[in-house]
Amino acid sequence: MTDLLSPLSRLLESHQGAQVVLALSGGLDSRLLLHLLARYRELHPATSIKAVHVHHGLSDNADEWAQLCGKWCREYQISFCVEYAKLELRSKQSLEAQARDARYSLLEAHVGEGDILLTAQHGDDQLETLLLALKRGSGPAGLAAMGEISSFAGGFLVRPLLGFTRAELEAEAQRCQLEWVEDESNQNTDFDRNFLRHEVIPQLSQRWPHIQASATRSAALCYEQEQLLKSLIKEKYQGLVGDDLGLECEALFSCELALQNQLLRMWLKQQGLNMPSQKQLRMIVEEVVNARPDANPKLAMRGFSVHRFQGRLYIAPVRDLKPNWNQALVVGQEIDLPENLGSVGLYQDSEVGLKLRAPLAQERVSIAFAPVGEGLVLHPEGRSGSRKLKKLFQEYQIPPWKRSLTPILMYNQEVVAVGDLFVCKAFSGQDCSFYWKQ
Repeated sequence: MTDLLSPLSRLLESHQGAQVVLALSGGLDSRLLLHLLARYRELHPATSIKAVHVHHGLSDNADEWAQLCGKWCREYQISFCVEYAKLELRSKQSLEAQARDARYSLLEAHVGEGDILLTAQHGDDQLETLLLALKRGSGPAGLAAMGEISSFAGGFLVRPLLGFTRAELEAEAQRCQLEWVEDESNQNTDFDRNFLRHEVIPQLSQRWPHIQASATRSAALCYEQEQLLKSLIKEKYQGLVGDDLGLECEALFSCELALQNQLLRMWLKQQGLNMPSQKQLRMIVEEVVNARPDANPKLAMRGFSVHRFQGRLYIAPVRDLKPNWNQALVVGQEIDLPENLGSVGLYQDSEVGLKLRAPLAQERVSIAFAPVGEGLVLHPEGRSGSRKLKKLFQEYQIPPWKRSLTPILMYNQEVVAVGDLFVCKAFSGQDCSFYWKQ
């Protein structure tokens, strides 16, 4: 009999008092882990356990799976809930990747500070992940695959079954006379992971019976090397990155190629972006860092772009702002701006924001974005003359990619205030305050 409870107990006892959240799909692995959790709670009755099933809606059997998971949890007297994922069938992202991202996003909402999210990946899953990383040409970070414990949403993601093969888990589930669901999509070898699972790994396991354990060791060693590398370059990285997350170009370019790549990866990861390819890293250096001193270089990547401004690299998310966007604003009202650009408000008797005169009864108040373009000439309050908006943006050190995203307060067709930068002289006063929350 395989001892599956000891690794789980070891991991949970090092986080006593934490709520345990189980990702319960209903398949063999998570069904067995639910059973093990119930046994663990018999020994530790104070343990708080919740099971969460993510309903992806991709199978005709999805409702039945959710009901079965609920039934098993009731039998164990374990708290249970269902979360419903919304997937875009026409998305460029694969359904497999969408489902994974949606699953972890929904599970994140159930994990509080110091809590534990349990997932049931096993040694075969680890080998699949390692082979997929090799297919992508990943470095140590990708080859580290899945760790037994990692940080997640203020708590911890724990995988207690990585040291066991799927065959060992199935034997134990059968010994315990457990039932579980079989997702028919797992048989579709058009998916890379399923192809490895059904066509490749059985042959590898037949030739080398302990290959799953070897893969887990290799992943652990890659993780160890990656952590060491991060530790060694952390001080260097902190010296290159400002509070605004701008990365110093000249200092970056002076580094050796391998260090350049690692610093760029660390910089992108800090901002929640996917790891770029070697080719993309070279493009950042060659097309942005090394662009002419008087240029405003930009490199478009998937979902974001890389810019250089005042000798530093910056990331800008892709915004799909509608041309000529305009929305009415009432005194005493706050409105949300499109594309997650924050909110703006115009209030009387407020100490926050730019001071200006109140609109007249016949003046329509609205918000726009660069309504006449940067060729517009404005006269900021407190200055001796007028200047083009483009020049004013430069003086206020607003990066080029942010200029068209700066909200402008209008009275009829006249520009009253620009973002949180200035009020135009003709509208100076103390009646109202205009503010932009970013």
